[in-house]
Amino acid sequence: MIERQLDIATKDGASTTFIVHPDRGGPHPVVVFLMDAPAIREELRDMARRFASSGYYVMLPNLYYRAGEMELGPLNPDPESPWRKKMFDLMNSLGISMVMSDVKGMLDFADKDPAANAKSVGTVGYCMSGRFAVCAAGEFPDRVKATASIYGVKLVTDSDNSPHLVAKRSPAEFYFACAERDHWAPQEMVDQLKRELAGANGEVEQYPGTDHGFA
Repeated sequence: MIERQLDIATKDGASTTFIVHPDRGGPHPVVVFLMDAPAIREELRDMARRFASSGYYVMLPNLYYRAGEMELGPLNPDPESPWRKKMFDLMNSLGISMVMSDVKGMLDFADKDPAANAKSVGTVGYCMSGRFAVCAAGEFPDRVKATASIYGVKLVTDSDNSPHLVAKRSPAEFYFACAERDHWAPQEMVDQLKRELAGANGEVEQYPGTDHGFA
């Protein structure tokens, strides 16, 4: 395996990105792995390595670079902690169009790397980034072939670029993994997602006995 961390140019600056892929047999299909709200940490790098061990060129960008943040440190279980307030402020600073411009930066970089096949792309997102992973299929329909949203939030909204509408329109394959108990992604959202995507090229799966963050 080959791994490295470098700054990748985006429309708004440069995102420090962890890249890992097999050392032979390329070019490898690209997986853009979008972080959850607690930010980049070794747990996510290990997950990226696991994806790469299946033959993928994995890119894990720091989405908080605009605020000058990289790693927030260990998760603080206290809901009133300054750490959590900072995390929520950073999470709420991101929007779909911003992250789509970051994904474009990732794909532009991968286009120039002989180890990557940036014409065959998968996206995966957890929690806050589930919607970003899905919307990438709408933003880059000629590249993104499959997406996975793991306990994603804000998947059904009133906006024209709501993730559930993107999934209905896109030829990509979609997978939505949802918890049984999740106040960030309530049951009514999951039920509507299932109704809206009935017959679409995807699957909505709800895991019994789980809470938000189960993965």
